[in-house]
Amino acid sequence: MSGQTETAILAGGCFWCLEAVYDDLEGVQAVKSGYIGGAVPNPSYEAVCSGRTGHAEAVRIEFDPRVVSYADLLEVFFAIHDPTTLNRQGADVGTQYRSEIFATTPEQRRVAEDMIARLEAERAFRDPIVTRVSDAGEFYEAEPYHDDYFAKNPWQGYCQAVIGPKVAKFRKQFASRVKAGARS
Repeated sequence: MSGQTETAILAGGCFWCLEAVYDDLEGVQAVKSGYIGGAVPNPSYEAVCSGRTGHAEAVRIEFDPRVVSYADLLEVFFAIHDPTTLNRQGADVGTQYRSEIFATTPEQRRVAEDMIARLEAERAFRDPIVTRVSDAGEFYEAEPYHDDYFAKNPWQGYCQAVIGPKVAKFRKQFASRVKAGARS
């Protein structure tokens, strides 16, 4: 990555969904799935899925702030998942699927907290936002077979039923921000 990039870490359900969306966003240079927020070092996917590690499935996003701001990343984040369900996104249930923003700087924490306060004041959602804002700790990269999961497995059932609709929603709602090669 060039010296012009910043890092964001977000958890909002299955990391395959988040990766597929953020891969299509202008200004995003890399997205990596992984685990954060738990007590077990170097967790495996199976261990995280058990719900006993305390980790959340998350993505680490490397982005160019001259093209896309951190606030822009959060706007997409709040549009593509349900920040009002505790430890759940659709049929994915457990603390590993929680909604959490892992701030890598004090400024990111401020932006995230301000955005949540604004969305609550605007009553953007019917129910209260449960998304937590935490300081980023150790991010453990997921196993390589998770990389570009949606792109590599578009006909897999979960991809068609869950990820595909999220990507389509993102591409429609943020059409002007979608990378040229990703537009459909």
